[in-house]
Amino acid sequence: MLASQETKPRWERRKDARPQELLAAALNQFVERGYAGTRLEDVAKSAGVSKGTLYLYFANKEELFKAVVRENIVHPIGEAELEAAQHDGPSGALLRAILFKWWHQICATPLAGITKLMLSEGNHFPELAQFYNEEVVARGNRLIASVLVRGIERGEFHPVDPLVMTPVLVAPVLMLMMWTHAYMPDCGMPPIDPDAFMATFTEVSLRGLEVRPA
Repeated sequence: MLASQETKPRWERRKDARPQELLAAALNQFVERGYAGTRLEDVAKSAGVSKGTLYLYFANKEELFKAVVRENIVHPIGEAELEAAQHDGPSGALLRAILFKWWHQICATPLAGITKLMLSEGNHFPELAQFYNEEVVARGNRLIASVLVRGIERGEFHPVDPLVMTPVLVAPVLMLMMWTHAYMPDCGMPPIDPDAFMATFTEVSLRGLEVRPA
């Protein structure tokens, strides 16, 4: 007599699990448990497959983590780079769009947990820290700096130093992310409206950057 679908082990029903499902399960585990606390068997169980099935796609936890970052963070950076290359409008509008895209697609989502993970555990895993810096931090900073250079060359922005101005733009967004996701201790700070913060922050930044008629 055939066993019913409900009585089969979960991984037996999900032999066709796609890598994307494994990556989604891994993201949840990394965000919830951190890098050191995540076990591959828990990722496999969450995805409904055996640990052996996970090894068919990812050799170890480090490769799995890199795949999660590339799928969920590096890929949106690539999309933003393409949008910047194709943009033919004002540089201020492009900079605003990139900052809001970063906030809504990364910082305001569970992906913010990956940033928290790197801030808290990066010193313990230097190879991962180097990977994250090269493929996420440095690449994202280059994108923002390129928009600043574009605006300066077109006479739309004041001639600021892009290497100095880029972290000036990045830091407030990272701080908003930590406030929003309660990564900081509760010190009685009033709640912050993220959309209002981003709107005010970008407006003030552009007022300082843009060359406007007197």
